[in-house]
Amino acid sequence: MRQGNHSSKTKNQHTTPSPSQPSQPHPMQIIIITGLSGAGKALATRHFEDFGFFCVDNLPPALIPMFAELCSRGNVGRVAVVTDVRGDTFFEDLTDSNNLDDALEKLSANGFRYQILFLDADDDLLIQRFKETRRRHPLADQYPDLSEAIAAEREALTELRERADKIVNTSHVTPRELREEIKKTFLQQADAAQMLIRVESFGFKHGAPHDADLVFDLRFLPNPNYDRVIGHLDGNYEPVIDYVMREPVTQQFLQHFGSFIHFLVPQFEKEGKSYLTIALGCTGGRHRSVVMANWLAEELRSRSHRVSVNHRDLDRSASEARNFEGQPARRAIDNNQTGDGVAPQSAPSDQAPLNGQDNNGNHRATHDVEQVSKDQS
Repeated sequence: MRQGNHSSKTKNQHTTPSPSQPSQPHPMQIIIITGLSGAGKALATRHFEDFGFFCVDNLPPALIPMFAELCSRGNVGRVAVVTDVRGDTFFEDLTDSNNLDDALEKLSANGFRYQILFLDADDDLLIQRFKETRRRHPLADQYPDLSEAIAAEREALTELRERADKIVNTSHVTPRELREEIKKTFLQQADAAQMLIRVESFGFKHGAPHDADLVFDLRFLPNPNYDRVIGHLDGNYEPVIDYVMREPVTQQFLQHFGSFIHFLVPQFEKEGKSYLTIALGCTGGRHRSVVMANWLAEELRSRSHRVSVNHRDLDRSASEARNFEGQPARRAIDNNQTGDGVAPQSAPSDQAPLNGQDNNGNHRATHDVEQVSKDQS
C-alpha cells in the first residue's frame, strides 16, 4: 500500500482505567472516525457498516458518550461515529480541547473502549477531489479560498490527529486497500474473515437461484428418488444420506469439490465480499442437493467459517412428492423460508420426529444449522 509520510500510526487502545472507571471495560467497541474533509470518511463509514458496525455520521463530540450509553442499552456490539468540522457549533466543540477531553473522559469513565481513526490526504489531492465532486468545503463560509479552508481545517484538527490510534493518508490508497487497513486494524482476527457463506439447495425444475455466486449441478449423483424403500424420504434422513454417499462417484466428487471450495473461499474473502452464496441443485431439490448442502455446511464450519443453510425447494418438493402408497412424503425438518438458516420445528403427528426414528423406523441425520444475524441494529 502506498501512503504518505503519515500514512499509518498505531497507539495503544484507550483502556487505561481512570479512578472512576469500572474495573471491567464495556464490551461494546467504539470507533471514532474523523479527519480532513475529502479524505474518505464516508467511504470508511461504508466499510465499517459492511463489517457489522452501527454507524452514525456527523455526531458532535459532546453527544458521543450519550450515544454510546444508548447503544449499550440496545445491545449494540460495535459502533462507529463520524465527527468532523461540519457545522459551526460542532466545529467549536471539536476544536476545543476541553470539550473533546470531556467527551473522551466520559467514555472512559463509563467503561467504554474507543479507538480513533484519522483520515488524512495531501492538499493537492484534497483540492482535486473537491473540484471533481463540485462540493463546498465545510469551512467555505469562513475561508472562501479552498486552499485556506483546508489549511484551517488541518490546523484545527492537529490535536485530534495526535490522539488518533490509526492515521491513514488516503492520497494513494484505493477503496479496497482502505477496507483491508480497517479490517486489519479494528477487527479482531476472528471477525476479520467472517464472510457469511450461504449454502442453498434447490431443484432445477423450479429454476436456479438468481442471487447465487456459485451454482453446482449435482444431477449426475445417484438419485434416491427411484428407490421404492427410501424414495419418499428427503436428504435429511440417514438412509438417503447413505444412498448418496456410498457411491464411488460421490466420494470422488467430494474430494475434488471440497478442495475447490476451500481454495475459492479465501479468494472471495480477499476480495472483501461480505456474503457468498453457493447453490447446489438436483432435479427436485429434495434428495441429492439437500445431502450435499448439509455436507458442505459442516465442511465449511470445520474450517471455522460462518455458514447458514437454506433448503429452498424442500417444502415445495415435499408437497408434490407422494410415496408409492399415495401418502404424503414424511419430512423430518421444516425449512425456514424467511431466514438464512434452517429452523427445526416440532413435527406434526403425521410427520417424522426431529430426532431418532420416523414412523417407518428410518433413522434421520441431525444437522446443527447455525442461525446467523448481523451484530447491528
